[in-house]
Amino acid sequence: MRVYRICDESHAKKAFRGDGARIYGGRWNKPGVALVYASATQSLAALELLVHLDPEEFPASLTVVSADIPEGLRILEIGLARLPSDWQAYPGPESLQTMGTRWVTENHFAVISVPSAIIPSERNFLVNPKHPDFSRIIIHKPTPFTLDPRLWKKSK
Repeated sequence: MRVYRICDESHAKKAFRGDGARIYGGRWNKPGVALVYASATQSLAALELLVHLDPEEFPASLTVVSADIPEGLRILEIGLARLPSDWQAYPGPESLQTMGTRWVTENHFAVISVPSAIIPSERNFLVNPKHPDFSRIIIHKPTPFTLDPRLWKKSK
C-alpha cells in the first residue's frame, strides 16, 4: 500500500522522520512523540496540508514523498466507533492526542490507520518511525508537486 506526504521541498529529505509532530504535537500525538502523518491519496494529503496553512504561509515549492507499506506489515485500523464524539474538533481534543500517543509508546504497530478529520470516509496513516518494522517501509524519492492556484482565489 502506498501512502503520501506533501511538504515544503526543504523538508522532503526528512518527511518520514516525524520531527514536526515530535516538536509541535498533532491531532494524534502529544509533543515529544515522533509520528509521521501520511494519507491514502495525494489529494487527501493536499487537503491535509491546505487545512493547516493560510495562503500567505503556503510554501513556494512543494514536493510529494510517497512510501510503500509492505503487505504483511500489521496495521492497526481505528474506526469511527472507537473515537470520542469530538474527535473532529479543531484543535484536536486532548483525548485523541492521549490515545495516539499511547499507541505509539506501546509500540505494537508501525502503522495506524485512522479516519481523516476532513473527510472521515477517507484514511490517514500514522507511521511510527521508532518501531522496528519502520525499516521495512520503502520511502521513495521526493517529486515536485503543484496545486492549482485557483485554490487561493478570493471570492469577490
